[in-house]
Amino acid sequence: MVNSQAVGGAGCASRACAGCGGRISDRFLLFSMERYWHTRCLKCSCCQAQLGDIGTTCYSKGGMILCRSDYIRLFGHTGACSACGQSIPPSEMVMRAQGNVYHLKCFSCATCRNRLVPGDRFHYVNGTIFCEHDRPSATLLSAHLQGNPVLPDQKVC
Repeated sequence: MVNSQAVGGAGCASRACAGCGGRISDRFLLFSMERYWHTRCLKCSCCQAQLGDIGTTCYSKGGMILCRSDYIRLFGHTGACSACGQSIPPSEMVMRAQGNVYHLKCFSCATCRNRLVPGDRFHYVNGTIFCEHDRPSATLLSAHLQGNPVLPDQKVC
């Protein structure tokens, strides 16, 4: 949460900016993540947007300060694994497929349950992950999907 505050008069102590370390003498300052910031210093770690200018919400995960759109792009809509629904801790590495985010242990083939690792080829069919060996046959796919597109083969990067 980003709170914009007007700096008070003579009774207010000088504050140091968490971003640059400089004294905040601007008319307005931001308070976020229990620290004070110059409005120009509280920026998204990815896109460098000044967070006080684009809204009242910012996100912090994995040591990064993020705007809403970069948080969703990096960690998914909920910050939860698309397979198990559990929260993904900020320090944990993730796997991604078609805009979904997964725990490493949850990124596995729906048939054989083998975990997929970088370099493995996989198939993403109607929201389900299959290893290269267990891709459903064309007949089964057409019956299951009934007109939904089959995405081309993909590779874990």
